[in-house]
Amino acid sequence: MKKDNISKLRRDAHDIFQHGLKAVDPIEAIKSNVKVEDNTLIIGEKEFELSQYKGIYLIGGGKAGASMSLALEELLGDRLKEGIVNVKYGHLENLKRTKINEASHPVPDEAGVKGTLEILELAESRDTDDLVICVISGGGSALMPHPSNGITLQEKQQVTKLLLDCGANIKEINTIRKHISKIKGGQLSRVVYPATVITLILSDVIGDDLQSIASGLTSPDETTFEDCIKIFTHYELMEKIPPSVKEHMERGIKKIIEETPKKGDPAFHKTHNFIIGSNILAVKAAKKRAGQLAYNSLILSTFIEGETKDIALMHVAIAKEVLSSKNPAEIPACIISGGETTVTIKGSGKGGRNTEFVLAASLELNNLKDVVVLSAGTDGTDGPTDAAGAIADNHTVERAKALNLDPQAYLKNNDSYNFFKQLDDLLITGPTNTNVMDLRIILIQ
Repeated sequence: MKKDNISKLRRDAHDIFQHGLKAVDPIEAIKSNVKVEDNTLIIGEKEFELSQYKGIYLIGGGKAGASMSLALEELLGDRLKEGIVNVKYGHLENLKRTKINEASHPVPDEAGVKGTLEILELAESRDTDDLVICVISGGGSALMPHPSNGITLQEKQQVTKLLLDCGANIKEINTIRKHISKIKGGQLSRVVYPATVITLILSDVIGDDLQSIASGLTSPDETTFEDCIKIFTHYELMEKIPPSVKEHMERGIKKIIEETPKKGDPAFHKTHNFIIGSNILAVKAAKKRAGQLAYNSLILSTFIEGETKDIALMHVAIAKEVLSSKNPAEIPACIISGGETTVTIKGSGKGGRNTEFVLAASLELNNLKDVVVLSAGTDGTDGPTDAAGAIADNHTVERAKALNLDPQAYLKNNDSYNFFKQLDDLLITGPTNTNVMDLRIILIQ
């Protein structure tokens, strides 16, 4: 009976995750939020009379870029003249009017630079009576690289890797990205101006902060060069970053280099930003499905961030509380959370924040009864791996030891991917063409 319970819990966890994922499908997000009636484009409560524009163009970047573009091509038809989007390798759709440039994520590559230059060329040639629709989704920051003068792509790659490895959160990483770029931090709006720009956004940032999503390509930027220096100093990176980046930051502080555009900049007078999908939609859909499967479901939070191993221990502590006192939910319970954690890399293994979360959690499940933990990225990739995440239960450690695997050693080496691969417990979805951070599910029978 015990194994039957666990098997059902595992099936249910996968089912709940898939329903959360379906809720943030980028094509459905466009169709739900964007309409064309007669010759009027309607987004939320905002209306744009299409007859006033000489041409409509499409640009953008992110893991959902191709799918969002497909939905817009269907919606706009012949009205759309041309488009260019940068996407992660393999995140493709069959587009008719929009060119797709594949590039690298999370560390940018030359293909991303080339594609971004094409996007900028299209954007720069627009006039006051043109409409530019920009699609932005998770990964857009890395997929649209255009380094500042004096900084090479390799140096930008080095800085990105340093920030990822030290455990900096996405807002900190994007603060730096905005200040070593010619396009981020609202600078894309300057490029498009005086044309009108409508930006449709799938948020992969906690709190849906416009200036952080894809490094705020069309949003006023509140961060400064001083903030960048503070971040580098906090993580003890000042002596590790390339000299060109350090010099660039110092020139920015001295006002030799222009700051990113702030609120009130003329470029934003004709910029309209709309969030059409976010983590809370996935979490709510997961909660709804859990209820349909007869679980007493609870949304913990969609604002969860911090060191992955610590967050995992907190989630297991809640599971223990449920088993002990039936708080904060009655059994059978489903605890759901969203957001995005970080991993401070100290080992040489392979993994991501989701597989590491599940591995850290599994070490605390050994003495519990009928508990399953699933954590996965909605983009279908966890860190540098082909897995979205992993699943574990209160028998995972026992099964691992039977295969002579030491879970603690794998965790210490940041090698969660290879640990779960040997247990056949990786969650592999392939590219989902969306990205709204992570979804974590704990089922307690």
